[in-house]
Amino acid sequence: MSLIVVENLSKSFRVPERDPGLQAALRSLGRRRFRTVNALCEATFSVERGEMVALLGPNGAGKTTTLKLLAGLLHPSAGRAEVAGYLPWQRRPEFLRRLAMVAGNRSQLTWDIPPMDSWRVLAAIYGVPPAEFRATVDELVALLGLEELLARPVRNLSLGERMKCELVASLVHRPSLLFLDEPTLGLDVSMQRRLRQFIATYNERHGVTVILTSHYMADVVALCPRVLLIHEGKLLYDGPLQQLAAHLAPFKLVRLSLRHDNGGFAPEAALAATIPASMDSGVELLDQSEMGLTLRVRRADIAAVTEHLLGALPVADLAVEDPPIENVIDQIYERGVV
Repeated sequence: MSLIVVENLSKSFRVPERDPGLQAALRSLGRRRFRTVNALCEATFSVERGEMVALLGPNGAGKTTTLKLLAGLLHPSAGRAEVAGYLPWQRRPEFLRRLAMVAGNRSQLTWDIPPMDSWRVLAAIYGVPPAEFRATVDELVALLGLEELLARPVRNLSLGERMKCELVASLVHRPSLLFLDEPTLGLDVSMQRRLRQFIATYNERHGVTVILTSHYMADVVALCPRVLLIHEGKLLYDGPLQQLAAHLAPFKLVRLSLRHDNGGFAPEAALAATIPASMDSGVELLDQSEMGLTLRVRRADIAAVTEHLLGALPVADLAVEDPPIENVIDQIYERGVV
């Protein structure tokens, strides 16, 4: 049985509008103008227990709206959703104990007291027994390396340190479902990596189901084998991330580094002589220098092309890479279709 089941879920908002200027402001006092914004349109998907799923889309696509619907913070305009056997918008206490939400631009820690005191308050709210609270906090503090932060007021912590403490606050009651809305927003590369490692380890240990939204594709690639792609409120794709990349970018990048003893070697001329005519249409030279080449090669031709290159050119190093996933996702944003 799926932990989350969504069928034809929709949410629209009635948004006021007015033209700029004083006269328009005065007119709006007597007669307001509205337009309807469809934040989510007939989305249907399910999420299994223990899955880690990324919810992707440009700004305003409907990602946060979807999370708020699943958390019961919003009522849908149409359709249905069932989360852990509950209707989210009923906000029953037994349902709320099963989930947690972490947002990169929101805080549940009190600014002027140490994080441990905020965690104790949350444990009391959720009715966590003292022994269970101590065991949970000890595990999370060890995983995140927070030992030196427990006595410092939250206002004295860095952004990365606060985000670590926010994760602990969300996991004090050991939820089975974790919503992460831009959890690495504004963090440096090192801190992003540490938080990703923690989330992956916690999922492996406790089987928590994770739905992640992020504009950092490194988060998605590292954590989520499956993606839900939303654009203008519509669910465009539901499936493996790598399958999406293979569909939209049916080629790989081959990067060659050449040895220094190549003399008057002309990379482009040698490349033309090296690649058989039968493959020539599937190989494109993207960049060249005296020291190396970058080629775009059809996936089906990778093995044959690399074999020819290694035999014909003075290759010092060769790397075969997928195109950057950011480029693949950007194609979808521009076209609006998969």
